[in-house]
Amino acid sequence: MVRRVAVVGAGVSGLSSIKCCLDEGLEPTCFERRDDFGGLWKITDASKDGMTTVYRSLVTNVCKEMSCYSDFPFQEDYPNFMNQRKFWDYLQEFVKHFDLLKYIQFKTTVLSITKCPDFNETGQWDIVTDTQGKQDRAVFDAVMICTGHFLSPHLPLESFPGIHKFKGQVLHSQEYRIPEGFQDKRILVIGLGNTGGDIAVELSRTASQVFLSTRCGSWVISRSSDGGYPYNMMYTRRYLRLVAQVLPSCVQEWIQKRQMNQRFNHENYGLSITKGEKLKRVVNDELLTCILCGMVTLKGSVEAFTETSVLFEDGTVEENIDAVIFTTGYTFSFPFLEEPLRSLCAKKLYLYKKVFPSNLERSTLAIIGLIQLTGSILAGTELQARWATRVFKGLCKIPPSSKLMAEAREKEMLIERGVMKDTSKGKMDFISYLDELATCIGSKPNVPFLFFTDFRLAWEVFFGPCTPYQYRLMGPGKWAGARNAILTQWDRTLKPLKTRTVPSPSKPASVSCYLKVWGPPVLLASLLLLWRASPVLKFVQDKVQARIPPNLVKIW
Repeated sequence: MVRRVAVVGAGVSGLSSIKCCLDEGLEPTCFERRDDFGGLWKITDASKDGMTTVYRSLVTNVCKEMSCYSDFPFQEDYPNFMNQRKFWDYLQEFVKHFDLLKYIQFKTTVLSITKCPDFNETGQWDIVTDTQGKQDRAVFDAVMICTGHFLSPHLPLESFPGIHKFKGQVLHSQEYRIPEGFQDKRILVIGLGNTGGDIAVELSRTASQVFLSTRCGSWVISRSSDGGYPYNMMYTRRYLRLVAQVLPSCVQEWIQKRQMNQRFNHENYGLSITKGEKLKRVVNDELLTCILCGMVTLKGSVEAFTETSVLFEDGTVEENIDAVIFTTGYTFSFPFLEEPLRSLCAKKLYLYKKVFPSNLERSTLAIIGLIQLTGSILAGTELQARWATRVFKGLCKIPPSSKLMAEAREKEMLIERGVMKDTSKGKMDFISYLDELATCIGSKPNVPFLFFTDFRLAWEVFFGPCTPYQYRLMGPGKWAGARNAILTQWDRTLKPLKTRTVPSPSKPASVSCYLKVWGPPVLLASLLLLWRASPVLKFVQDKVQARIPPNLVKIW
């Protein structure tokens, strides 16, 4: 029976894993190599020992109602999109509210995680840790690895001829913190993702010129949508997902392209996606303006470097480049795992529902947070942790390892042959993935049932934004405050915007008032016009005129 659970990492997914263990009556011990929790969101002045943190100017891309722990909403006065400090405050509130701090061992590095000799019977793991030079060994019934995507920077220098001759500064975005030190310099940012766009925009305010190199382009969306409402809340909805499932892919692509070009024509700005490339979106409110003002110049792929200049694939050359910042992402790895488990876990295809390794006889190891979603990663990792802890307890079942391995190998062969696409590398649909996990748990909202029992709530669940609270309405882990959180989510969205009292203008007459006053006359006039134009009226008029004496007609 599973009791003791080791949680590796005290970031966003690690914190939810600790809480989910406690919710299921398990005993978690979290190992965190830093001196504080929060992972990426605990900012440091410099990256040490490969530790990654956010840059100081970073602002969340997903609004607060769509990216919170499902039973712990943000305070109503928190801004919809938060900087590092505000989000860090939220994590501290979460840890304090659920009393999680006592389960974390700081400055502790996990050196190895290996199967116990009797693993096939017990499913237990032997874990060796190091706390400031002192090693310790302990046996745990289950393990939750919460180290995430952003472990080691991906710096593909070998793909850029001449980069080693380049005399300017070369760094990865992991090392970037603040724009100071880049004043009046000519800077090249390689990679148009969320990070690349953010850094290019921030540096454009102090640098002499910023060049942004992209291989395939990207759709650029704003944090706000029609009416100024958060984009995520307007477009992450169940009914829209249902419509998308019905429409053919070609129609969906046409609608998306039309929608994305509605604000501005991406082709005119050099941002349009290269034909044949995957759909890619970047959230940035200022990049368009920076390009329009010449502060950021879009460029294609880099062909080669010289000592001071850069040659691009279109033949253009930019001279006197002072610094190159690679925003080329990260690689994930599990150095503390033994082979072949280490290599297998690095292949998402071999992770059942992106959580459980397919080759284990006992489902006592879960990978939490190794996902990419079209919405909040926080919401996804929390559901992963909820499901994993219930699997540990035997309350949820998964197929045997032999079946999972056979299915994974078959998919891999079909991908190699080009028969099917490898969907494990792209972003998964937010609602579809969360519904899939919630179905395993038994907490997916039953919308038809809600329409019969609570129409107001059902309307918000189906036609409103798919906020994380929906997965706390029913089933295991049900939260009594979920209904109220859903019905008040727009109040919390608008609250931080109401910082100035605006006099209410004189209210115009309502639509119902107009209908009452003008409805009957308009209806009567319409009926008269229809009657005059009808063939029946013409027939009656002809018959009446035929029976009237001519002399009376003249008098009349």
